[in-house]
Amino acid sequence: MRRYIILCTVSAFLGSIFAFALTQMVLEPPTVADDGAAKRESAAALETPSSVRESETSANSPPPNRLAQRGPVRAAESPTVRAGATPFEPPADRFTAEEQVNISVYENVNRSVVNITTKSVRGDAFFFEEMTTEGSGSGSVLDKEGHILTNFHVIEGAQEARVTLFNGESFVAGIVGQDPDNDMAVLRIEAPADVLFPVTLGDSGYLKVGQKIYAIGNPFGLERTLTVGIISSLNRQLPSRNRRMMKSIIQIDAALNRGNSGGPLLNSHSELIGMNTAIASSTGENTGVGFAIPVSTIRRVVPQLIENGRVIRPEIGITRVLQTEGGLVIVSVADGGPADQAGLQGFKAVRTQRRRGPFVYEETRIDKSSADIITAIDGQQVRTADELLTIIENHKPGERVVVTVVRQNDIVEVPVVLGEDR
Repeated sequence: MRRYIILCTVSAFLGSIFAFALTQMVLEPPTVADDGAAKRESAAALETPSSVRESETSANSPPPNRLAQRGPVRAAESPTVRAGATPFEPPADRFTAEEQVNISVYENVNRSVVNITTKSVRGDAFFFEEMTTEGSGSGSVLDKEGHILTNFHVIEGAQEARVTLFNGESFVAGIVGQDPDNDMAVLRIEAPADVLFPVTLGDSGYLKVGQKIYAIGNPFGLERTLTVGIISSLNRQLPSRNRRMMKSIIQIDAALNRGNSGGPLLNSHSELIGMNTAIASSTGENTGVGFAIPVSTIRRVVPQLIENGRVIRPEIGITRVLQTEGGLVIVSVADGGPADQAGLQGFKAVRTQRRRGPFVYEETRIDKSSADIITAIDGQQVRTADELLTIIENHKPGERVVVTVVRQNDIVEVPVVLGEDR
């Protein structure tokens, strides 16, 4: 009985010591380490168990590079964001170099892009009522005076046009000038200069197929939407509203939809290299084939629209030509026009009379041998009608050009003073 009491007493004493030891154990939070460090630490614990036991029982000398935590374990506290604190700016290396260029282009040009909404009134032939239709498009700020560049077809037939800036301010716009042949128009708004951010014009002479491009616009009314693509081809031709061929058109694969018309086409330097104007689609939605007017045309046309309200084009007075291997055969010239006054010749109608008894018959035949064949203008070879028009349009009314023609097997140079196309 006495032995039993002694054993119970000893057991109780040892239990108290064990419980006291448990309450004094050091609890360590999990450390963040790589797999290799964890494996080395585990290996060290297996090789030197005595050192681990010493660290667990020693309260005054924690092992190096480990943070001892006494008391209850608490969850890691996440940083709090106080009202009015400076927003966190992500580090630059969070984005790839390509993404940084995309972001830079958008931030540089975003404020230069505007949303254009129009209202048109047309009559209903069946109900004899007037119906109001609305349209939308995009545009670019040209200067601090409030001039806005867009497509002619965006504002065609509109009784009212409004321009909405990046900050949501909306202004009534007036039409300064328009050029249907190049599908271009310039509007103007009365807006403070400090809310107008003109776009920077680039140079379309350095464009290459495969070059990265950016389009910003308002597809489906979604303001200042950025799409990215490449130049698919250069020097395309596109018919304008007047069925006149627009030249040097840029073909792109960036997504364009309804509402993108008139918006800027940009390069990686945030420069305007074109104006988005059309897509090839049977549904009216993006198919990956879009077209833009080059900035070279914009630079030539816009100053005339601002100054004169229209483009003053030169006129040579040749109304029809035939393309042949030897050059352009002049079929006809305008009576009294520059070509006619200079002596250029087309086909001639030769009339003859024949008498049969009391009746006189008149016959007309076309003499093609008298027609001049154009081979060059100002020394530049001409092979097509488009080349002829392009050369003439690079001049101004009143300027003189030298037309080289083949006449009756002779080469003749004919000076022509260009007139004005009205």
